[in-house]
Amino acid sequence: MKIDRIDLFHVAMPLIYPWRTAYGEDAAIHAVLCRLGSGSTEAWGEAAPFAAPCYSAESAGTAFLVARDWLAPAVIGGSFQTGEELQQAMAVYKGNPFAKSALDTAWWSLQSNSTGRPLHELLGASRQWVPVGADFGVMDSIDDLLAEIDTAAQSGFPRIKLKFRPGWDLPMVRRVRETFPDLTVHIDCNSGYTLEDLSQFQQLDELQLAMVEQPLPYDDLHDHARLQGQIQTPVCLDESVRSIHLARQALALGSCRYMNIKPGRVGGLTNAIAIHHLCLEAGIPCWVGGMLESACGSAHCAALAMLDNFTYPADIFPSNRFYHQDLADPPLSLSPGPDGTPGVAAPQQLPVPLQERLGQCTLQQATIR
Repeated sequence: MKIDRIDLFHVAMPLIYPWRTAYGEDAAIHAVLCRLGSGSTEAWGEAAPFAAPCYSAESAGTAFLVARDWLAPAVIGGSFQTGEELQQAMAVYKGNPFAKSALDTAWWSLQSNSTGRPLHELLGASRQWVPVGADFGVMDSIDDLLAEIDTAAQSGFPRIKLKFRPGWDLPMVRRVRETFPDLTVHIDCNSGYTLEDLSQFQQLDELQLAMVEQPLPYDDLHDHARLQGQIQTPVCLDESVRSIHLARQALALGSCRYMNIKPGRVGGLTNAIAIHHLCLEAGIPCWVGGMLESACGSAHCAALAMLDNFTYPADIFPSNRFYHQDLADPPLSLSPGPDGTPGVAAPQQLPVPLQERLGQCTLQQATIR
């Protein structure tokens, strides 16, 4: 399928309330939307690295520039039969997985639109529904957090994820576990700690958490392996796995017992599928994470989550969880499973941005023909 037009949009999508983590606070989610055109068919992709290079070395601004100045010119006019072929066309440019993901996810959407096949089937999935969890950032008080967790538990969410950072750490988790002794809970540290904090992670063992997500620096695999060898709680890697190569190294080192896979962080759906397969072969369970994308990007995450080795409830949220109005339509909504557990269904229709809303949120745009 020949790519004859590429439209790029750097957008800022205002949140209902700020998203607070170990690396800072975001009042709006900055993302790069990509529209690929092939003849009369077009489709959308999305990557949301945020406004500042705090989650990773990329920001939405740098991802937009790299996609505009280097990746799009490498792809335009090319015919790509597989995602691997598209990735090879971009491979000369090192790193920049979020920028590459914008084009890769758009290519997979283009395949879905041109063939008339649902995206999850193209990815190799057979499931039609997966459970999702509830996530909570740093809040104004622990009492506020406990009230929100209670609502989530009453709603049937199968697990809870808590942001964990200095000042909002062990005492907070202890209160949560005292209040909800049987709830499946894990924490996400967003690279906020080092091995000097080993004693704190050893104390967490007594709280029977499902996992400790990304406790150590984003560019580390070795110390995560050392930490995993000294605590009972499973370590889950997120920010540290930015490519197929790094995933393979993490598995060889024993750096984790779970792996979070986000299409944006690893360079797109093509690489996410490959990492899923590596983990399946290694006996390491996975789960799909999100970057608070619009419904456009969330649909890609939902389709990916249908693969067999995504066994832990996903981080995929309904549009109204974070946005008064989603940038794309149809908005993502939860779909209860047979037992009423909140989850998401495999998308049969891929959302597309609403043009008026896109115009309101766009900070810069470019067209490459």
